[in-house]
Amino acid sequence: MSKARSTSARRASKGKSDRPKKPDFGEAIRSRRRELDLTQDGVASLIKTSTPYVAYLESGKRHPSDQIVRRLAEVLGLDYRELSFLANPHIQASFSAQAKRAEGSVSAWEQFRTNEQLRRIHNVSNDEMEMLSQVALLGEIQSPRELIFILKTVRHAVGR
Repeated sequence: MSKARSTSARRASKGKSDRPKKPDFGEAIRSRRRELDLTQDGVASLIKTSTPYVAYLESGKRHPSDQIVRRLAEVLGLDYRELSFLANPHIQASFSAQAKRAEGSVSAWEQFRTNEQLRRIHNVSNDEMEMLSQVALLGEIQSPRELIFILKTVRHAVGR
């Protein structure tokens, strides 16, 4: 076997794994289009675009707008959210990373609630604790420090 041939054979087997590969955006829409027995021309007509554009999407040569993803999901009967993640894999990776960070972290409210020394230093009353617990439910508080800022702002507003 020649050296060039053995190198190309190694490259061909390199990237293959035992687990099934999740389809990419182009593969997903091509597969579903074929399941529905639609042509690229038919899909292009239904989503109000050109046939070459549909071919480019299926081959991965073009990136679809959100509007095109939405139309494709409707026409092909696919879940918009899943199709959107396939079209934008970096977004899914970002969501996964955020979820992992959130799983392992303790909320700012919980940190504040359990830090007796911090509450004592700032002389936080039971009524103020109740108010801050409600504030924590309204949105994402990043740190106990933000709760102290809110507390001081409320105290200032009521003249305390």
